[in-house]
Amino acid sequence: MAGRIRDDDIAEVREKARIDDVVSQYVTLKRAGGGSLKGLCPFHDEKTPSFNVNPARQFFHCFGCQEGGDVIAFIMKVDGLTFTEAVERLGEKYGVTLRREDGDDEPARPRGPARGRLIEAHKVAQAFYAEQLASADAVVARQFLHQRGFDQAAAELFGVGFAPRDGEALTRHLRGRRFTDEESVAAGLVAHGRSHYDRFRGRLVWPIREANGDTIGFGARRIFDDDRIEAKYLNTSETAIYKKSQVLYGIDLARTAMKDAQQAVVVEGYTDVMACHLAGVRTAVASCGTAFGTDHARVLRRFLGDHGATSGEVIFTFDGDSAGQKAAMKVLESDQVFASQTYVAVAPEGMDPCDLRIKEGDEAVRELVAKRQPLYRFALDNILARHDLDRADGRVDALRDAAGLVASIRDKTKVESFSRELAHMVGVDLDEVRTEVRRAASRPAPSPADERRTTRHEVPAAPEPPRQVLPSLSDPRFLIERELLKLVIQHPSGVGRTTAHVTTTDFTHPTFQGVWEAVTAADGPAAGADDPGWANKVREAATEPAVVAAITELGVEPVRGTSDPNPTFAVAYVYRLQELTTSRRIADVKARLQRTNPVDNALDYNRMFGELVMLEQHRRKLREGAVGPGATA
Repeated sequence: MAGRIRDDDIAEVREKARIDDVVSQYVTLKRAGGGSLKGLCPFHDEKTPSFNVNPARQFFHCFGCQEGGDVIAFIMKVDGLTFTEAVERLGEKYGVTLRREDGDDEPARPRGPARGRLIEAHKVAQAFYAEQLASADAVVARQFLHQRGFDQAAAELFGVGFAPRDGEALTRHLRGRRFTDEESVAAGLVAHGRSHYDRFRGRLVWPIREANGDTIGFGARRIFDDDRIEAKYLNTSETAIYKKSQVLYGIDLARTAMKDAQQAVVVEGYTDVMACHLAGVRTAVASCGTAFGTDHARVLRRFLGDHGATSGEVIFTFDGDSAGQKAAMKVLESDQVFASQTYVAVAPEGMDPCDLRIKEGDEAVRELVAKRQPLYRFALDNILARHDLDRADGRVDALRDAAGLVASIRDKTKVESFSRELAHMVGVDLDEVRTEVRRAASRPAPSPADERRTTRHEVPAAPEPPRQVLPSLSDPRFLIERELLKLVIQHPSGVGRTTAHVTTTDFTHPTFQGVWEAVTAADGPAAGADDPGWANKVREAATEPAVVAAITELGVEPVRGTSDPNPTFAVAYVYRLQELTTSRRIADVKARLQRTNPVDNALDYNRMFGELVMLEQHRRKLREGAVGPGATA
């Protein structure tokens, strides 16, 4: 086995793989001040961005879930890779030749083939399928595409291919490219019964790609009448790299347009995505083999940079039939995830975008999107259509059903206008609608835990005794400690030797004490003045996970008051920090003086009094020296 990757090659990977470039392949980043970038965290759900990237320090940190680290740590976390796999992937992408040393091999993971091998198998399979689309056996597949208005250029753009009817063609091809049957099965490309066989044999196939362009799965359509699998579409099963609830077809082509236009168009099928893009609606995506859900919504939000009241719009297209209406109502369950405004676009005569393009052309597809209507209005029409509004009892039932929808509207400033519209549509008094909406809003929704407990007649468990929790690192009490450590980590050249007399006892938060210990172990700020890898050295010197996370956090948060601190700026924080330390010592001496009898213990009393005088003088000098932002922070 090959040895560990050499440290200088790992350092070169960290230097060349710019963290803002890598992260932006997964998250839409916006400038946040102080040289930092901000976006929605890919590791947890959030509505307000707390995920920060500092390109100068090559760090990322989420202030919500506390994930953080360098570019290698990001790739490990986001793609589920080992350290070696992450370095290899980044090295290949950024042109770093990786050399290895003898020994110290990374232990093999027991969870099956490495992600890199699964990605590579899909890359080989996609190229194989695309080549087979030109074969004589793929006549029916080419006719299918032609009938739907897709030429060879369109097929190449979307990577469409054909899986030969020979049930082992891809299996043999992968073996010829030195993939084991275990890897092919783990990738979802090959199945195993009495023998190994191609999963998508005899079908038209679409590669499903991640935002960075890596193929991770396939969608396959039935095109032959004698296909033994009757399902029209067959999709990749769940694998280590393919999770259908988190995958959107077309995201690789749509992501840039989505960011620029602040718009996402969600359609129902692969050909609909193709039709939209070719018609000029380049923000179209589709879920793969499952209904659009909350996880899909979260993926879209990351690429839209979806936060704030006017951050964009998400448009869903549905057939006008009952199935399409049902799908639209289900989307309401995930609507609350979006900060963007949500809309529905329904084509005339129940056509989907692909059929609409065939019948009426590209302009009709663009017009379909342009004429979208608010999702809530579409849902309201859908609810009222279930009731007979010519009957009194029908109007009562319609009002009750619709009031819950109006009460759930995210933008509460629109509740009144929807209430007026509902009163007009149902034919009841406005005050009656307002009363019903208030009643619906006051009904608390039972939590899943409550529902399970009620069903099983369980008694709630006794609460656990409270655990001692350290105060937040952002607590104002630790502001001076936090700001000084940010200066030390981000701008060691601006700090220089101003911290020569700072010790661990100057810090009151245990985690900040650990950070200073790591700084000291890395030979102090002066050692980092001309070292671009200084911040990483400090992180590597830390042993406690909380301290490592804090160093990452301090490395991405902007410094208060300046983007280019100098020693004069830094020394103000040093003086202020040591003034606080002196104040604590003064309080301690005063407490001991109060407990000491000046008659019975005159010697101790006089000694402590003298110490108190000296400390007060020292504190005054420190306060006089603490000029600049640090004095008033």
